[in-house]
Amino acid sequence: MTFPATAAVALGSNLDSSAGDRAANLRLAIEHLKALGRVTAVSSFYDTAPVGYLDQPRFLNAAALIETALSPLELLAGLLDIERRMGRDRSVTVAKGPRIIDLDLILFGSAVIGSESLTLPHPAMRERRFVLEPLAEIAPEMVDPVTGHTISQLVAALAT
Repeated sequence: MTFPATAAVALGSNLDSSAGDRAANLRLAIEHLKALGRVTAVSSFYDTAPVGYLDQPRFLNAAALIETALSPLELLAGLLDIERRMGRDRSVTVAKGPRIIDLDLILFGSAVIGSESLTLPHPAMRERRFVLEPLAEIAPEMVDPVTGHTISQLVAALAT
């Protein structure tokens, strides 16, 4: 099987589940990602404060690279399916609130997409340290196709 694209996925968890604690949730999600392609890299887990909706537990965040033959929309559907199977119901939770698992498609090769169902690169990626730092650990030279900056450069820009 050929893998025409490398995608970057951000992972986050701040609730325990039947699978265990936050770290167990991330490990289980990473196992599920293997059904969508070949997982080639996984960052360390980062303990981070919530952003936006603050009245919730701290998050554990990570990033993964996956080589996939799926289209961007097929990969997104797969990520949302993993969330559902792990117990997340986006229809009944507070936006940006507590969740067992959060899987965001951050980058998909050099794709730039702006549609009702998918925006790539992820529109908030450049402002989110909890996304960029784990991604910089495993893909520092990956390029944001909109700005032309590497992930390392985007992280450095956050520090200024």
